[in-house]
Amino acid sequence: MRVAAIDCGTNSIRLLVADIHGSVLTEVKRRMTIVRLGEGVDRTGVFSEAALTRTFTACDDYARVIDALDVDRVRFVATSASRDAANRDDLMSGIRTRLGVDPEVITGGEEALLSFRGAVEGLPPDLVSPPAVVVDIGGGSTEFVLGDRSSGGELQMQSAVSVDIGCVRMTERHLHGDPPDAEQIALVEADVAAALDRSDLAVPWRDADTLIGVAGTVTTIVALARGLSTYDPALIHGMSADLDEVEAITERLLTMDRHARAALPVMHPGRVDVIIGGALVLRAILRRAGRAVTASETDILDGVARSLAER
Repeated sequence: MRVAAIDCGTNSIRLLVADIHGSVLTEVKRRMTIVRLGEGVDRTGVFSEAALTRTFTACDDYARVIDALDVDRVRFVATSASRDAANRDDLMSGIRTRLGVDPEVITGGEEALLSFRGAVEGLPPDLVSPPAVVVDIGGGSTEFVLGDRSSGGELQMQSAVSVDIGCVRMTERHLHGDPPDAEQIALVEADVAAALDRSDLAVPWRDADTLIGVAGTVTTIVALARGLSTYDPALIHGMSADLDEVEAITERLLTMDRHARAALPVMHPGRVDVIIGGALVLRAILRRAGRAVTASETDILDGVARSLAER
């Protein structure tokens, strides 16, 4: 079966077309477009017309890809920004017109489960010592999902929580300097600490043997820690960075202005403005976890694709 999974987040919209035979997922096409759908949503509570236009343009492009690749099933999921926006029906109707499917605004718990499945099933088994926690640092929110394998080897999610400390949300709320000053950094750290306190009450994620990080913040920082000369998903997948390395990268980013961040060879142009917010979230998580993070290039998209094959 050939399926198309689309993940519409706060910062980016992504497409995965894959062939699925039994439990084997074979990637056909993977695309990402930075649309900043959630731009201003934390402050205004609505999607801007410019953000909707950028998102619809990307969806027009994805519709052409899906048609050309003869896809059997399509699933479109929207996450944090779409949960928050009062005018999300404008987004839903525009997607329905362009892709011919009913988009789903999924809960934080659903997002966590899909991310967990996509990340764990996509990594080599020797890199995942259960119980494992998957941390998905998105644009508007961060999900923690703790899971294990049953005696029969099946993945089982034990608990999950979503907290509103994404890289875009933290940047728009607090990081207005270039680079930000100490007061702005402290405000982010306070927000993140309060959110992590809430996550601790819902999910004992610090007890996990393996910490897996998904999405662009984690993969970019791991690529920087490993000193890669270009962003190569095949190399980054399964790489790790410990707390000392993440501390060093975060401190380095905090001294850079926008031009210097953009010059980093692994930096996607759409992450230049929000990578500091994401780095502060990741650093706080690793400080509490006391362990390294393993980057996974398979994530919610892969989980959505697998769910399509089972429907």
